[in-house]
Amino acid sequence: MKNARARGEPAAPAPATPLLKRLGPGLITGAADDDPSGIATYSQAGAQFGYAMLWSVLFTLPLMIGIQIVSARIGRVTGHGLAANIREHYPAWLLHGVVGLLLVANTINIAADLGAMAAALRLLIGGPAHLYIIAFATVSLGLQIFIPFPRYAPILKWLTLTLFAYVATVFVVQVPWGEVFKRTFLPPVELHADYLLTLVAVFGTTISPYLFFWQASQEVEEQRAGPGEEPLRVAPEQASAHLNRIRLDTYVGMTFSNAVAFFIMLTAAVTLNLHGITDIQSSEQAAEALRPIGGEFAFALFASGIIGTGMLAVPILAGSAAYAVAESFRWPIGLGLQFAEARGFYAIVTVATLVGVALNFTGLSPVRALIWSAVINGVISVPIMAVMMLMAARPEIMGRFTIKRRLKVLGWLATLLMALAVAAMFIALGRYLV
Repeated sequence: MKNARARGEPAAPAPATPLLKRLGPGLITGAADDDPSGIATYSQAGAQFGYAMLWSVLFTLPLMIGIQIVSARIGRVTGHGLAANIREHYPAWLLHGVVGLLLVANTINIAADLGAMAAALRLLIGGPAHLYIIAFATVSLGLQIFIPFPRYAPILKWLTLTLFAYVATVFVVQVPWGEVFKRTFLPPVELHADYLLTLVAVFGTTISPYLFFWQASQEVEEQRAGPGEEPLRVAPEQASAHLNRIRLDTYVGMTFSNAVAFFIMLTAAVTLNLHGITDIQSSEQAAEALRPIGGEFAFALFASGIIGTGMLAVPILAGSAAYAVAESFRWPIGLGLQFAEARGFYAIVTVATLVGVALNFTGLSPVRALIWSAVINGVISVPIMAVMMLMAARPEIMGRFTIKRRLKVLGWLATLLMALAVAAMFIALGRYLV
């Protein structure tokens, strides 16, 4: 290259990076959003209301893209995850409150996801669900602790392909596509309590706090693993390539996530709802209900998808909690480090996963677990999103890479949406308790 410039010859253009290699944290984060708990929520929405809630995933898509790009930019620009940035710039009570609740919510969610995966495998092949819970947790921990990050990240990326099971499921059942498109873009919005509660659950499932922590921390992991790469505040010449990659990665990841949510909801609408099955409490119950209606192949695809998405979501739930806790205490962090180099980080991953296993042996109701997880996530989502938006606009944190008007609008709209959803959730809970 230098010789070509010295002779006055034009430099050869840099080879284009294949699309799959440009996808990483955003794609994995988006796919992890469709975990077994999310599958249960989307299935219930489709079973209870048919096509009437399909519009919701289109509505949340731009908001989800906006807030996830903000989290990714914070990680890549500063070289630190969200918890580390909150620790440096905000009161300790805010950091410890948010991180403590995130750890509790993620652990409960891990329990629900492991239970759903085990139940799905039992539906497919029979056998003891509790043994499957232990096996899934062991495999998940083994991959995180013993596989170096450069080799582990591609495993997570390939696991995202399991979500295509829900795309395929739609095409093995009969779908009146004309009516679907009409009801999606001209939705019959219903304002009664059950509809609004389910809508709040869909919003809360789609925009979740653990996704913010995970994507920001994964950008830091990618930066540390890349030869010669530095935080963008230190190396602004790297900004153009990485900010463009973050934008592409997040657009693809969140679109993929919401498309899968759409297909799950649609599958439940054209099968369960049309046959009068309107109460779905778990993802495995959705799969079992689908069997006599959609056939064995549709059932097998749906149940297999629960296992695949769980194998993706469980390490991300444990990992996002570990990033947050370790950054709060200034511990060495990262899946790129050996166990001996980051004992505290891996201890949180291990404890969160093992407590999730233990909760499945206590008789805790999966539905109750999901309710508590949703409540805790609701409590922390709005302050986290507000702090993210404030951080992303501060030059002393982001340097020249503060977010521009379009991201500000999308991010604050997403924050407002979650605030309204959380308020509605607490009003509904208050009426339920009374």
